[in-house]
Amino acid sequence: MVTVNPSEANHAEAGPTEADSPMEQWTWPPRYDETYRPPEGQTHWFPRRETMPAEQRDELIAARIREVMAYAWDNAPFYRRKWDEAGIHPSSVRTLADFEKVPVVRKEELRADQAANEPFGSYLCVPPDQVKHINGTSGTTGRPTAFGIAERDWRSVANAHARVMWAMGIRPSDTVLVASPLSLYWGSWGAYTGAERLGARVFPFGAGTPGQSARTVRWIRQMGVSVFYGTPSYALRLAEVAEDEGIDPASLGLRAMFFSGEPGASIPTIRARITGLFQAEVYDSGSMAEVAPWMHLGAAANEPGVLCWQDLVYTEVCDPAGHRRVPYGAEGTPVYTTLERTSQPMIRLLSNDVTRWEAPSAERGRTYPFLPRGIYGRLDDMFTVRGENVQPSAIDDIVMAAPGYGGEHRIVISRETAMDTLVVQVEYDPRHPEAALPDWAAHISDRLRTVLGVGARVVPVRQHTFDRTEFKARRVIDNRELLRRISAEPLPGSAR
Repeated sequence: MVTVNPSEANHAEAGPTEADSPMEQWTWPPRYDETYRPPEGQTHWFPRRETMPAEQRDELIAARIREVMAYAWDNAPFYRRKWDEAGIHPSSVRTLADFEKVPVVRKEELRADQAANEPFGSYLCVPPDQVKHINGTSGTTGRPTAFGIAERDWRSVANAHARVMWAMGIRPSDTVLVASPLSLYWGSWGAYTGAERLGARVFPFGAGTPGQSARTVRWIRQMGVSVFYGTPSYALRLAEVAEDEGIDPASLGLRAMFFSGEPGASIPTIRARITGLFQAEVYDSGSMAEVAPWMHLGAAANEPGVLCWQDLVYTEVCDPAGHRRVPYGAEGTPVYTTLERTSQPMIRLLSNDVTRWEAPSAERGRTYPFLPRGIYGRLDDMFTVRGENVQPSAIDDIVMAAPGYGGEHRIVISRETAMDTLVVQVEYDPRHPEAALPDWAAHISDRLRTVLGVGARVVPVRQHTFDRTEFKARRVIDNRELLRRISAEPLPGSAR
C-alpha cells in the first residue's frame, strides 16, 4: 500500500500555478477558486481568457479536447464504441480540423443508450454515487433524458454562468429574479446557481402556476428586483399582466433582462418590444438542455447576438449534411463539445438549431466567434410551404412589428387541396379601427410575401383570442399531418 502525504496530494491536485497557466483557472479536471470575484470596475471575469488572440486559444482548446476525449475513452463505453466504429482514437485528434472527423452525437442516440443502460447511460463517466443533482428533459417528444451531474460539474456550471452574467453587467449588488419553472429545466437552475456564485441576491420565483404573473409583478416592485431571467414570451406576458393591473412595466425598475429557452432576445422586433416596454437592457443566451453551462452562448453587450464562449463549450457551426464547419459568414447548425463536464461529457453533440456565425473580433471586447442573431430556429421547426423553407421566427419578426399588433398570433399550415395554405391569425389591438383591418392585414401579408417568398393569408382576430404562456411560446399548427392521418384512417364499417 502506498502512503501519500496529504500536502503532496494537495499539491498534485493544485497543478500548475496561476502564473504558469496560459489562461486563468484552466485545468483538467476543471477546478475554480470559489473565493474569486473580479474587482467591481473590471469588465472581464477572466481578462486573459476572454481577450487573448483566438488562434492562441484554439490551440489550447485542441489540447483540451484531446484530454476530454481520452477521459471519455477510458470511462464511457458509449464513446469508445462509437469512435472505434469510426476508426478514431483520441490521440489522432491533433488539430481542430482533425476534430471535425469525429462523428456527431444525436439526441436520439443518448435516449437509446439510456434506455439500454439506465438510469444515466453508458456515457456517464463517474460512479453513479457521485451524481448529486438530476435534471432532464420533459419527455414530451419521447423518452425523457436524464442529466446526472456530479458536484464538480455543478460548481463548474455555477462559475461559468457567473462569468457570463458578469459580462452582462450583473453585479453582487443586483437582485436577480429567476422567472422560469424551477423543475427539470436546466435554465432556471443555471441562472440560479450562477447568480448565487456571482454574489448577487437570488429570488427563485419560478413561473407556471395560476395567478403567478400578477404576483410576480407585485414581488418585483416589493423586493426591488433589478435583473430578470426567463423566456422572451414570458417577459411579454408579464408586461401585459402589469398593464392589466394598471402598472407601467417600465416603472418596475428592471435594469437588465437576460433570456434563454427560445428565439426572441436577438430577433429585432421581439427585442424592441421588450426594451420598449421595460426600458431595460436585454441580453440573449442559451443553447440546449444537454449542454450545460447552457449560457456558453451568451451576450456581453446590450445588443442582439451572442458570443460563443469557446473555452467553456467548443462550438462549431456546421453544414447540416456533412457536419463540417462552415466558413464565417455562413449559416449552419451548431455542434457542441463540453470542455468542463466530467459526469456526462457531450462530444460533438448535434443541436439541429439554426444560426449564422461571424469571425472573432477584438472590437467586441472578447475574442470569441459571434452569432449576430443568436439561435433563431431549428431544422425540425422549419417547415416547407410550396417549395419555400420557412422559419417561424421570420414570421414572428414581421408580425410583431406591425403597428396595432395585439400581443399574440398563430401560424396555421394546411392542405385542403393540392396546394399548401399558410394562414397567420394575428390579434389586433382593440384601439385599432376595425374598418382599417382589411388594409392592415393586407400590409402584413405583403410583408410576409416579400420576406418569405411565399404568400400568406393574414386573418385579424380579437385580442386575447389565444392563450398566453409563462414559458416557451408554441405558435405553429401544421394541419397537413393531421389531414394525412385522417385520410389514412379507414371509414367506419370498412374492411381494414
